[in-house]
Amino acid sequence: MKKKIFLISILIINYNNSKLVKRAIKSCLLQTYKNIEILVFDDGSTDSSVKEIKKIKKNNKIKFFENININKKTKIAAFDAKNGYYFLIKKSKGNIICLLDSDDYFDKSKISIVVDQFKQFKKANFLQNLPNLKNNQNNSSLSFWPYLAPESCISFRKKFIKKFIKKNHKLQNKFGSVWLGFRLGAYAFFIDKSFLFYKKKLTHYSSHGESKKYPFFGYNWLERRMNSFEYLYLISKKKLYFKLNPDYLVTFIIIKIYKFFKK
Repeated sequence: MKKKIFLISILIINYNNSKLVKRAIKSCLLQTYKNIEILVFDDGSTDSSVKEIKKIKKNNKIKFFENININKKTKIAAFDAKNGYYFLIKKSKGNIICLLDSDDYFDKSKISIVVDQFKQFKKANFLQNLPNLKNNQNNSSLSFWPYLAPESCISFRKKFIKKFIKKNHKLQNKFGSVWLGFRLGAYAFFIDKSFLFYKKKLTHYSSHGESKKYPFFGYNWLERRMNSFEYLYLISKKKLYFKLNPDYLVTFIIIKIYKFFKK
């Protein structure tokens, strides 16, 4: 019996990362698994990103898209990145999709391992690996949430993302601090029940400016956490009830205290 050969679509979103985007693309070209396509979306960069991408886009594995939906930019980073990924998803042809932000890059064995995992665990539709970060740890056992990795650590089957986009449609432009990667992971874990965690570091991850807006237990961090609860409640069609969960209660109470002293 002939073995099924998966085509893997790697989707790269770039905005003003001229110094790093070539590294991201090259890490895809250097994969030990070769049946891939690389789709790159530039979201209106004002630096030399486009010039850098065009230097290597002649490779027949790379498809480059620029100046798409520029007039529809929301200036909310999470939504603009989501719109870019959605655009590339429509253009992709792969059985499996991997996300990659342009300031991150893959270990050369990542795609091969992703393929092996999906072949081994046929009921899994969503896979995350660990980022290569110092002091990277899973959430504590007291947290309501599982550990949800950054977008560059996420892979999923094409059928999964089609179902997710349909379910997420009415919520896609709500909760601007809740990124696509988190939404996908929460949906896979709590609703689709198809979440798979490969606990090895396959993605070199850079934590840049956006994450600095959410210092641990600061107001923005807590507000995003509350928005995450609200998002999950709505996408579950109000079936997931967690208002007696200690994690939710602590978040709710501390936000109320913050707001009281801000008055």
